Amino acid sequence: MSLLEINALEVRYGGIQAVKGVDLVVDRGELICLIGANGAGKSSTLRAISGLVPAARGGVRYAGRDLSRARAFERARAGLALVPEGRGVFAQLTVDENLSMGAYSRRAAEAEQVRRRVFGLFPRLNERRRQIAGTLSGGEQQMLAIGRALMSGPELLLLDEPSMGLAPLAVQRIFEVIRAINAEGVSILLVEQNARVALGLASRAYVMESGRIVLSGDARAMLDNPRVKEAYLGEAL
Repeated sequence: MSLLEINALEVRYGGIQAVKGVDLVVDRGELICLIGANGAGKSSTLRAISGLVPAARGGVRYAGRDLSRARAFERARAGLALVPEGRGVFAQLTVDENLSMGAYSRRAAEAEQVRRRVFGLFPRLNERRRQIAGTLSGGEQQMLAIGRALMSGPELLLLDEPSMGLAPLAVQRIFEVIRAINAEGVSILLVEQNARVALGLASRAYVMESGRIVLSGDARAMLDNPRVKEAYLGEAL
């Protein structure tokens, strides 16, 4: 059963059309990746799904509900959480305070239970729970951004470039956790420029170019697709 259905989605910034009629589906329990070059419209797609930018046209259905006109906080309460590109942690707050910001709509007892789960996924955050977020390493901030999103108890997690700017060991750990989160039943829509890793993680994939979906299908099969190899995996034909 489809958890998220995007139909003919368009996003405009003034006279610039960033997303041009995108159709996209995420089923319950799936890990889907969206790959493409810089400026293809991937981040704009995620921001429109989460309600951070208005859709000029098109529909967003989530868990059977039409959320096309819902505000961002209403979508978050419905179970849809975005981890933005660049992490976006509250730099002047502690790790614990950042996590609490993600749980603003939950009861205290529920929030504490999820906090323990987050610390289980990211033991480093437990060690740094009283530390100011702005003093964490890039990898630790990415862990915190994902943990904060998990505090809302999402059914669908939108991840925008989680490996950007991170050291190789941090990247490896982040993708291990993404796999673990999905194994627990959380559906994931992953935007990631490391196409090889993203395709290796995902069950299905979409390829986006100039605001449009130009290719979709089995993620592992795309690793062998000549067009994908040349454009996104750095392999000459």
